[in-house]
Amino acid sequence: MRTQRAVSHPHRNSVRFQKVLYLICAFQNISCGIHYLASVFMGVAPYHVCRPPGNLQNGEIWELSRCSRSKRENTSSLDYEYTGSKKEFPCVDGYIYDQNKWKSTAVTQWNLVCDRKWLAMLIQPLFMFGVLLGSVTFGYFADRLGRRVVLWATSSGMFLFGIAAAFAADYYTFMAARFFLAMVASGYLVVGFVYVMEFIGMKYRTWASVHMHTFFAAGTLLVALTGYLVRTWWLYQMILSTVTVPFILCCWVLPETPLWLLSEGRYEEAQKIVDIIAKWNRTSSCKLSELLSLDLQGPVGNSPAEVQKHNLSYLFYNWSIATRTLTVWLIWFTGSLGFYSFSLNSINLGGNEYLNLFLLGVVEIPAYTFVCIAMDKVGRRTVLVFALFCSALACGVIMVIPQKHYVLGVATAMVGKFAIGAAFGLIYLYTAELYPTIVRSLAVGSGSMVCRLASILAPFSVDLRSIWIFIPQMFVGTMAFLSGVLTLKLPETLGKRLASTWEEAAKLESENERNSSKLLPTTNNIGLEKTEAITPRDSGLGE
Repeated sequence: MRTQRAVSHPHRNSVRFQKVLYLICAFQNISCGIHYLASVFMGVAPYHVCRPPGNLQNGEIWELSRCSRSKRENTSSLDYEYTGSKKEFPCVDGYIYDQNKWKSTAVTQWNLVCDRKWLAMLIQPLFMFGVLLGSVTFGYFADRLGRRVVLWATSSGMFLFGIAAAFAADYYTFMAARFFLAMVASGYLVVGFVYVMEFIGMKYRTWASVHMHTFFAAGTLLVALTGYLVRTWWLYQMILSTVTVPFILCCWVLPETPLWLLSEGRYEEAQKIVDIIAKWNRTSSCKLSELLSLDLQGPVGNSPAEVQKHNLSYLFYNWSIATRTLTVWLIWFTGSLGFYSFSLNSINLGGNEYLNLFLLGVVEIPAYTFVCIAMDKVGRRTVLVFALFCSALACGVIMVIPQKHYVLGVATAMVGKFAIGAAFGLIYLYTAELYPTIVRSLAVGSGSMVCRLASILAPFSVDLRSIWIFIPQMFVGTMAFLSGVLTLKLPETLGKRLASTWEEAAKLESENERNSSKLLPTTNNIGLEKTEAITPRDSGLGE
């Protein structure tokens, strides 16, 4: 049967629609980046001492410390060094905080210090737990209700829960608002990524997906800038929450993806969307009915093919695959642990805390560009090993730099963040290429879950610096070095055909045939190839 394809207009490479859609959706990633790292300044614990009693009587002498206060029994001695008897009392009247850097934070708002310090330590981990649940929950809703409605719901939720956190009356309301904020922010990242990828042509899909992280990094820059200008935590939180307003005002114009409509059997609606896209791109449209007639039993036909389900045990098919899976999980864990440890620990590097975070955010942008270029030149494994070893080396160097030379420490941290960002940006694609079609989504999904676990543990790692200031660097450096060594055992996937069976996956090292497309053969992508008139094969984002 002759393959049907759209008749192209002379301006066939025009992809105005995809560019506009990509920029609108990617812009919202800025808000996600903001909320993921807003606690860097919002949860700071300034220097503090116990507040003296409010009803001081004449002649009383009190000694104030960070978590207690003592009353001298001998009031006749005014010496600073007092060796007489004294009685210790708890800080029932609160604390006096140093306001030179921060006028107020969530910590000072609810006195989350001393015996309540553990409550402050939960601010970021609980947020990351919400991220984990949100990615699962809203991914399910997007498949059932459609991408468009979930994009609108999660974006509106980001604004509402962000404002609710700013005006929380107590600690527990604040934590609840932050938890739901994390769920909707994570939901947007997952669903927004799928939404954009279902519109982008195959040629530039890799670049488009990697540079979604660039907009997330821009959120980090806004956190640093806003933190510098606004030193009151609730106003800081409220201002950051307004960044999502432009997307809420624009998202109603975004259409549902034709692929989702086709999967639901809503062919007429899908055809209308295709016609709109063609009109925007100044190219001729096509009849989906003709394309779908190529394979009525296909994934976008009237009788979708049954997909065999596999559980987690299939990632341990044999010893070789099991070793590969554990190595991949370790890389996911290391990438997330390093990414958040470098960011959250930026205020402890010395110098200007705001500039530190800003620089660690800026360095991510060239890291993603480096990944896009280098992975197709020297290979995925080579780039990943280089990035992991560089981050391990950077962590080691930071540990030997004297604290008074904080400029060198910040510069080295930037190198480490660049390297770990590159590794984090590459592991998605590399994981998908290491596994056969039947478990590819499962492999990426399980790696993402391990990644969320690391993001929950990262704040605790940073808090352990109270025991030894270099514990975060020691953890990340050790994990990065071990991951780099084990990555050397993984096969290179550049230019090799994507595996369809376990046998092909096990023999991936000897596979030398070039893969003519970077598109992963998932159900949705197969459908996209059959509706290629939506995004012509020779065009894509960025042309």
